[in-house]
This record gives sequence, C-alpha cells and structure tokens, in this order.
Amino acid sequence: MGDKVYILGVGMIRFNKYPDKSIKQMTAEAVQALLQDVNVERKDIQAAWFSNSGWGMSQGQHCIRGQVALAPLGIQGIPITNVENACAGASTALRGAWMSVKAGLHDLVLAVGAEKVWFPEAKELMFEGFMSGTDVEFIRPIVEAFRADAAKKAREAKTEGKEKKGGHSAFMDIYAMGARMHMKAYGTAQRQLAVIAAKNHYHGSLNPMAQYQMDMTVEGVLEDVLVAYPLTRSMCAPIGDGAAAALVCSEAVLKRYPGARPVRILASTLASGSLPDSGIENIGKRLSLEAYEMAGLGPEDIDVAEVHDATAFGELLQYEELGFCPEGEGGPFAESGATRIGGKLPVNTSGGLECRGHPIGASGLAQVYELVMQLRGEAGTRQVEGARVALAENGGGFIGMGEAAMCVHILEKI
Repeated sequence: MGDKVYILGVGMIRFNKYPDKSIKQMTAEAVQALLQDVNVERKDIQAAWFSNSGWGMSQGQHCIRGQVALAPLGIQGIPITNVENACAGASTALRGAWMSVKAGLHDLVLAVGAEKVWFPEAKELMFEGFMSGTDVEFIRPIVEAFRADAAKKAREAKTEGKEKKGGHSAFMDIYAMGARMHMKAYGTAQRQLAVIAAKNHYHGSLNPMAQYQMDMTVEGVLEDVLVAYPLTRSMCAPIGDGAAAALVCSEAVLKRYPGARPVRILASTLASGSLPDSGIENIGKRLSLEAYEMAGLGPEDIDVAEVHDATAFGELLQYEELGFCPEGEGGPFAESGATRIGGKLPVNTSGGLECRGHPIGASGLAQVYELVMQLRGEAGTRQVEGARVALAENGGGFIGMGEAAMCVHILEKI
C-alpha cells in the first residue's frame, strides 16, 4: 500500500444554468481553476477519472467522455477512466484517484466531474434522465402511487393548489415519500424541513460559487410552491450545470509543490444500496461506520460536513445515518441550530445541493471543494472556526427506498 494520500488542489466553476456552455468548455474552466489553485504542469498528471451521467442521453456522447473532454486540454495519452454512478459519480471518481495513489500505481492523479442538466427546450428529456437513476422496470407505477399519496397528504395539510407547475424529477417523489414515512414514524414536522432549507439558503447566500445566493426565512420556505408534499421548491435542489475538479497525490509529491495548501484524505469509502428484504443495514449507516473506522475517528470528531441534500429531507436523514444525532431526532437536531455556521456541527456550508446546485456528475467534487476551502481556512464569511476534520457524503440513484450508490470521504487539515 502507498503512504498517506492528499488532495493537492481543487477547482470548480459556479454552478448555474449555462445553455451556451458545453461539457468540454465547463471541464476546461474547472481544470483551469484547479491549475490556478496549484501550479501543476498538465504533463505531470499521470491518470484521470472523469465523471458524467447525462452526456450520452442528451447529446449522444457515450463511452469515451473523459477522453473527449480532456484531450483538448492536453491531458491525453494517460489512463483515463470514465465514471457513471448517478449523483455519486464525482465522489466515485475521487475514490478511484485515491485508490490509484494509495496502491502506489500513480503519484499525481486528476478527478473531474462535469454535467449539463439544463435543457429548457427538452424538459421531458431532463426528467427522463433523472428517472434513469432508478430501476426503471418497476419505478414508474411506484412513482405514480407516490404522487397520489402526496396529493392526498397535501389535501389533508390544506396545501393543495400550491403545486409547482411544469413537472419535476421522480426523485422528488421518492424523497417526499421518505419524508412522509419519517413524519409518521417520528413526528417529524414540515417546519423542521423548512428550517434545514432556510439554513442552506443562508449558507448559499455567503457562497459566490452557489447557484442560489438568496437568504430565505423558514416562513418563506414553507410558503413556496409545493413540489411533492411535504417538500416545497425551496427544499429541493435546482436543475443546473457545472464542473469541479481535484488533484490527488502521494506524500512524496507534496515536496515538489511547497506553495500548495493540501489536505489529507483520511478515509475514502464506496458502497452500493440494497433492497428492503436484503437484511443489509442502510447504506449511510454502514458506509459511515466503515469511513469512521478507516479514519480512526467517530461522528463526534467531525467539525464540518457536506451531505447529499437533494432535498431537505435528504439532509435530515443523513444527520441520523451518519451518527450526528440519534435515529428519529434529525428534526430537533436541525431546530437546535447545531448545523448552522456557528453551531456545533455546521452542515452544507456551501448551501448544499439545495442552493449550491446539483449538476449530477459534478456534485461530489463540489462538496470536496467546499471542505478543502474550510480546512484551509479560505471559506471567507462562511468559514467554520477551527475546522480540522471534514466529512463528505455523496449518494446517487435509488434502489428500493435508499441510495443505490454512496461515497463517504473524511478529510483532515495538515
């Protein structure tokens, strides 16, 4: 096995809707930002992992996406691995880069993710793309049942008629069903989800890289249009485009870049989800335990976290799955203020997927970008004081009622 593994540098572009930018262009901009962060020659990069989910579906670019995106940048001739793992693709690319360095195969490796999701002239295609992150053979009738149940609950909660027009991702229906189950089991309230979303909007307002940079009150979140009860639009990740990148290196390489501000990767874990009758523990619980064991730490040691909040309920669930609070207490934990900047454990200081944005194949590396900024002490007005250990949880797709894929990374300031 290799020695310690580090993130040498990071780069990303602001996530937003970019109808005129191609995957190639956004990749180039993210790589350029990375190379401005740390002065590395492109010829010194020994391998690359490239994450993308929708380029094939939207524009017919299948199979060799990484080679097509990176060759014009002069990154060619080296091993390039294409990664498609739904919303967990970018963190899976990072894990691939980590593994190659940890195994001693390479010393300096690129992980990059880029995605175009916004196609205003083809909304049906956009939503169909999200559906492909599920078991499509049986998900459609299940989603229809979810939507009927959501409409019934909306009538009972007297929110009927506030529904968002123009359609939405099937993932929002799955998250909404999970939220309603959690509400029934533990007494979780819609207002507690609004507290999470309002917190993320506040954090996003401090982040110049975020797609949404507007503060919102809890009441404003609750009064927003309904997507699928209990989720309002402000509780859900927007559709948008973007790219992010990181350089992973061995300890020996650090000596060549004395001006860099690296962070150490203490743990890198990847797992798949399971069907409800499998007898296997929930993916978030078992994977976080694996990551904590690898890092020699526990949830109490985490100073700041980025978690996969495709909806506010997704964040609440991860509080519990990652051991930040007991099962069923995610709502009160959010209300306590613990996850806000200045709280005991700030979560999604970037604004999270809800506000920073969620270009599927890039999101995991955007989480890492934020945490590297935090551990370096370079996060500006959203800086978490004294941050030394950070956790990133990035889930993707759905199997049963849980994520189909997930990565958990734990990073340390050096």
